[in-house]
Amino acid sequence: MTAPHPRHRRALAIPAGLAVAASLAFLPGTPAAAAPAAQAAPSTAADATSLSYVVNVAPGHRPSATVRRAIAKAGGTIVTSYDRIGVIVVHSANPDFAESVRKVRGVQSAGATRTAPLPSAATTDTGAPQVLDGKELAAARATSAKAEGQDPLESLQWDLPAIKADKAHEKSLGSKKVTVAVIDTGVDDTHPDIAPNFDRQASVNCVAGKPDTADGAWRPSAAESPHGTHVAGEIAAAKNGVGMTGVAPGVKVAGIKVSNPDGFFYTEAVVCGFMWAAEHGVDVTNNSYYTDPWYFNCKDDPDQKALVEAVSRASRYAERKGAVNVAAAGNENYDLTSDEITDPSSPNDTTPGDRTVDPSKCLDIPTQLPGVVTVAATGAKGLKSSFSNHGLGVIDIAAPGGDSTAYQTPEPPATSGLILGTLPGGKWGYMAGTSMASPHVAGVAALIKSTHPHASPAMVKALLYAEADATACTNPYDIDGDGKVDAVCEGPKNRNGFYGWGMADALDAVTW
Repeated sequence: MTAPHPRHRRALAIPAGLAVAASLAFLPGTPAAAAPAAQAAPSTAADATSLSYVVNVAPGHRPSATVRRAIAKAGGTIVTSYDRIGVIVVHSANPDFAESVRKVRGVQSAGATRTAPLPSAATTDTGAPQVLDGKELAAARATSAKAEGQDPLESLQWDLPAIKADKAHEKSLGSKKVTVAVIDTGVDDTHPDIAPNFDRQASVNCVAGKPDTADGAWRPSAAESPHGTHVAGEIAAAKNGVGMTGVAPGVKVAGIKVSNPDGFFYTEAVVCGFMWAAEHGVDVTNNSYYTDPWYFNCKDDPDQKALVEAVSRASRYAERKGAVNVAAAGNENYDLTSDEITDPSSPNDTTPGDRTVDPSKCLDIPTQLPGVVTVAATGAKGLKSSFSNHGLGVIDIAAPGGDSTAYQTPEPPATSGLILGTLPGGKWGYMAGTSMASPHVAGVAALIKSTHPHASPAMVKALLYAEADATACTNPYDIDGDGKVDAVCEGPKNRNGFYGWGMADALDAVTW
């Protein structure tokens, strides 16, 4: 079954049919000062018809004089150049810019990163918040009070025991020397569950394609998505007697903002995010998004080919510098090993239309890039979430991402099948998606790095997979109980298309 694709970023996507998950549920809590809106990075484009481009050249040197002259001649202005990976970010109002510079000696590929002029078109959000009443909050606090050492809302976090994080915390909370970067919509570092663990030096705003290090630039504005803040709390909410507990509550978390005010994650911002993480000692990056405007980037298209190349170079560089890159698999219940997929959502910043793609040749980036840990989502019953993408050889590992409470109901005292996380302004609330599964794995990777501080990214990934709890295919998979098979799982218990190597295991991460 292929679910209809809503016009949201993966960071915001909630699958059709999950009415409960279609909005955020806020838990009233200790108020914190509202995060001030980050100052928007000024565009270098003077003309509203300008597009942004990446131009890929040989890495290791600044762009040659020939390339720089050709860019200027074609009407381009260089915004920044990532010389170590050979990626140049350019703005130009010339609609033939990419075609012109592709012919220049030394240019390996070039392409527009968007189809809408700067600034981009707006998109819809996830809907109105769904507030939890005080009775449920009080019940959660009372339940946690009976359990020694639990934070007030931990009883609502069925996802922690699902990966044995509660048991892991008895042995280790993780090391302050380990930092996880949330490459996302921004992080509210004033939140009382995030502030104790926030890494200011590793945080930045990359929305314009180059770093903005102004204080607070990494925060979302009041009008922007709370998604990055939610993800950050899932990873590293402090075990401090306030709110919830993260998977790795003793590690540091950084905010690398790459989503513009309209919710788009464009290539130049994503490249900047990986490069910043690489140069600032980040040990793990979490990537709960796909790179707009194309859900799948096809290498036979010259623009899309250039985008794949640019993000690939940046993610590989981050790994070479010591980072494990973890990414969400996507929320459309796609089989990413099928012969073809109908993508109705691209390009999502102008006018999308149905197109048929081969997912082995047209990649969802960064999650399908080599070296990236691809994470599928599970619900409260341990089954693949109804929306989670899947595919033998594509999915590396699984973790809790939530599901409709009607499909997978948690054991009491938890009341929601969704995932609790931190929200801007000192709040907490529920979200669901592979976006929520990925930070669980990022947290476990951070615990592994804490236990084995000298482990390379390859070793961390090897331990992540070896320590995972093998989970057999769910066949037949009829998650909504209507008598129809909703997805087909292939592969053995220890490596299959639904769960990869299995469920992430936080306890093994701190004991092996």
